[in-house]
Amino acid sequence: MTKRITADHVKLKRAYEPAAADDGTRILIDRLWPRGVKKADAAIDQWVKDIAPSTALRKWFGHDPARWAEFRRRYAAEIYQHPEQLSGLRTLARQGPITLVFSAHDEVHNDAVALRNFLLGRETKRRAETAHRWRLGGKRRR
Repeated sequence: MTKRITADHVKLKRAYEPAAADDGTRILIDRLWPRGVKKADAAIDQWVKDIAPSTALRKWFGHDPARWAEFRRRYAAEIYQHPEQLSGLRTLARQGPITLVFSAHDEVHNDAVALRNFLLGRETKRRAETAHRWRLGGKRRR
């Protein structure tokens, strides 16, 4: 039986905030390095670029809250194309606290929030697809 990941084991923090002792393993999950942050000052333990949203998805989303639900659905499809990275993050979170480090200004609508929900099992690929079908009136888009 696998150990469940608890919410207190997956924290979120902007790259511009200082590292703290209780951050655990600090993982940068953005595809691009945060502007103006020196690598020596960032205290990043791992940089998992492949689990970040694709450039096309990131540009389409543009941190527009009106696109948040669709962003999560599309990002879910991308995340599940990288099972090794997702599994690695889950393993680390089961072992102890991790902090997903991101650079977005919007702390509510960003890839770190979505990824945390996937790690905690609050959002799954199936749930994202179901929500999308519901918005389309129960029909799949072809």
